[in-house]
Amino acid sequence: MRDNDGRKLDHKTLEALRIRAVDQVGEGAHPEDVAAALGLHRKTVYGWLAKYREGGIDALRARPVPGRPPKLSGQQLSRPYALIVGQDPRQMQFEFALWTREMVREVIRREFRVALSAVSVGRLLHKLGMSPQRPLHRAYQQNPEAVERWKNEEYPAIRTEAEAAGAVVYFADEAGIRSDYHAGTTWAPVGQTPKVKNTGARYSVNMISAVSAKGVLRFAVYEGNTDAAAFIDFCKRLLHDAPGPVYLVVDGHPAHRATVTKEFIASTEGRLKLFFLPGYSPELNPDEWVWKNVKHDRIGKTGVTSKQDLKSKAIGALRRLQKRPGLVRHSSPTRTCATSLLLMSSKTARAGAGSGEVPGRNALFAAARCVVRCGSFMACGPAGCRGEAWLKKGLLSSK
Repeated sequence: MRDNDGRKLDHKTLEALRIRAVDQVGEGAHPEDVAAALGLHRKTVYGWLAKYREGGIDALRARPVPGRPPKLSGQQLSRPYALIVGQDPRQMQFEFALWTREMVREVIRREFRVALSAVSVGRLLHKLGMSPQRPLHRAYQQNPEAVERWKNEEYPAIRTEAEAAGAVVYFADEAGIRSDYHAGTTWAPVGQTPKVKNTGARYSVNMISAVSAKGVLRFAVYEGNTDAAAFIDFCKRLLHDAPGPVYLVVDGHPAHRATVTKEFIASTEGRLKLFFLPGYSPELNPDEWVWKNVKHDRIGKTGVTSKQDLKSKAIGALRRLQKRPGLVRHSSPTRTCATSLLLMSSKTARAGAGSGEVPGRNALFAAARCVVRCGSFMACGPAGCRGEAWLKKGLLSSK
């Protein structure tokens, strides 16, 4: 079968092409020129012309496709779609939280008394515009109101305070990597599972890192527990490298709330301030992407031979990111929160307020909230977000 005879197109599209081609030839165009313009073989167009001469325009119409009628009507199809998209399988008395073809098959049987095979259910789901995907897991203990308050009120206030104090905002987090952590896939003959030799010993390395809106990465690697002493040591290093105050955004880890940590923060006399994310909300911390890159994309795909080798690979992966601030800034969720740290001089803000050319202070804050909410400069409403245009004009800068 040729690739340019139109048989890969659907029936309605082919019908429109046939009628259009015949009309163009009737207006004086050469059949071969029409075929070239439509990306078809000349014999295809000549065949359409022959059918038109024999049966007129009706001969070019699409005919009903033979075969058994579908077991579910179009109206019935909307029901399983609404159930899958709008409900957790556990609400339908299933044991698991992820939809499978077998579970959808059971739902169809319950709702319509129609029996479909798993293969048919798979085709049906694809027809409905669905595909198997790895879901994002969120803790049920998370408080949605607190998350929204953080995005719309607390974080913009932190950004404003940091701007006034000349401080750098960092997002920090801790993580551990074990010698038996593996990730990635490899090629091998079908039916022959490949084998990768690693150490059978079990040991781990703990890490702390912090990222800024510019993609600056600071990190430390510890062999012991990541307790308050380790966290304070990391904060001291962070302050040593920072030219001004540091505003550190962290989660509710016990090391961050320990009494000794509070005493150390007080001893810095304002050079270091801690701000806490809402509980059970790791998606708000852009530093989480660092661990994904280090653990899943790097160490998990290598072979570990010893504890020192694991530590060396962890330090190497972190240093690699440290040398690539652009990768951290643009490829991680840092862009979601940190892009809202768009700074503009007060003079420029006052001059441009309400002018329509330069963003005023209120418009700037609105754009920042838009970025925090959506993660990028996308149209968030009828008016859209003008932040990207402002960046291109040089009216905003990221810090």
